[in-house]
Amino acid sequence: MLLLFAASNPMMATIVSILVVLVLIVLFLVQRRLVDPKKEHVKTHHVVLSYTAYLLLFAGGITIVAWQWGYDVSNYLLDLLNRFIGGLETNVPRLIATLVALFIALALFKIFRIALFRVGQKPSPNRWRKKTIAKITLSMIRYVGGLILLLIILAIWGVNIAPALAGLGILGLVIGLGAQKFINDLISGIFIIFEHHFDVGDWVEISGFSGEVIDIGLKTTKVKNIRGEVKIFNNGGIDPVSNFSMNEAVAIIDFSIAYKEDVAKTVEILKQELPKLREENENLLEDPRILGVTDLADSGVDLRIATRCKVMTQWGVERVLRQRVKEILDAHDIEIPFPQVTVHQPKK
Repeated sequence: MLLLFAASNPMMATIVSILVVLVLIVLFLVQRRLVDPKKEHVKTHHVVLSYTAYLLLFAGGITIVAWQWGYDVSNYLLDLLNRFIGGLETNVPRLIATLVALFIALALFKIFRIALFRVGQKPSPNRWRKKTIAKITLSMIRYVGGLILLLIILAIWGVNIAPALAGLGILGLVIGLGAQKFINDLISGIFIIFEHHFDVGDWVEISGFSGEVIDIGLKTTKVKNIRGEVKIFNNGGIDPVSNFSMNEAVAIIDFSIAYKEDVAKTVEILKQELPKLREENENLLEDPRILGVTDLADSGVDLRIATRCKVMTQWGVERVLRQRVKEILDAHDIEIPFPQVTVHQPKK
């Protein structure tokens, strides 16, 4: 209890209070200037000691001000300590039960995390799918386990959890009506995972953004492109999606030769030379196939080459194919046309 006594000299108490406040402000400014945690040369223990000393001085200044105005701080602190000790003695069993519940919950979560972390570590065809489901399962365990632990602790401290459970049911109904987009994202995330639309590590294209799936959650999916940019998509908005990692890739290139060149001879030369590329490049799964003429363009005859290759290597294979076709055509003096304009000047 605070015991208020009439101040014997109000003027003196006012002067002392103002001086104490000014001293505390000056000490605070000096302490912030001399010991700045943002400075690299300031050590951590110096910051801790500085703040501790200031807190002690602050407590001493408040005590002096209270004493000047007639407040019995010692009795108040003693009464507060007695209440704390009495409450502690009464609630020791509840504190022990709470600590036991926390320890068991943390131990179980640690066990689940270690067990699920091992999932997908060994190379296998379904490695990334297992890893994705393990991450989702761990996330669900964290949230559901935290809610159960909260209800257990409330029950230990004598709170009637029946109304709380009923309130959760009403809250769930309100969320279901007011957060339909959020629920839609969650349901879409479940279908993405269990229908195997794509997994972590797959290369996908969503709304024109191509990249590697680096994380799949119940609400969002994160995709990183070759530039390192990460884009986050709400699962409910992933429509349509192209997954380039589900089947073997196909590399396709188009090129042109001049109209004066023999198309059949060019195709025959490419059939003889391009199979050598498969021996040099392990990403090719078959010999490159010349599909034939695809267009009679303005400047030349367009031909197309295609080949099956490993997943996510089609772009590199296409670059190698273009380079090799250019080398083959140059070696056999086959002209690669370029746009040109012929100007006829009438005779005068």
